Amino acid sequence: METFKVTRVYADEQGESRFDELHYPLTNGGPIGHLSEKVQVKEILFRKVPAGYNDLHNAPARQYVVLLDGGVEIETSTGDKRTFAPGEVLLMEDTIGKGHRSSNLQPKERSSLFIIF
Repeated sequence: METFKVTRVYADEQGESRFDELHYPLTNGGPIGHLSEKVQVKEILFRKVPAGYNDLHNAPARQYVVLLDGGVEIETSTGDKRTFAPGEVLLMEDTIGKGHRSSNLQPKERSSLFIIF
């Protein structure tokens, strides 16, 4: 079965931010490709962060983050680090707890799309 991978960042019961992977099942949509079930959303937000961005924070809302250009390194409060490339999708759910650190991989402005639900 085809799936679409989304990396999740969430806060556990102790407030530590952690990584998880979700796999959304895809069904064959014929010539248009494989599709997931619809996900209800509230709004979208376009974002550009400056070249030297490196910030410890909580997600302001439960949201998908689609990296449009430039990569990012995410560090959880437990010290785990992962890098993500343009085109990857994150599900940010650590709206409480100790938060995570986001850092641009390259010294250039980075664009992303936030899909808030």
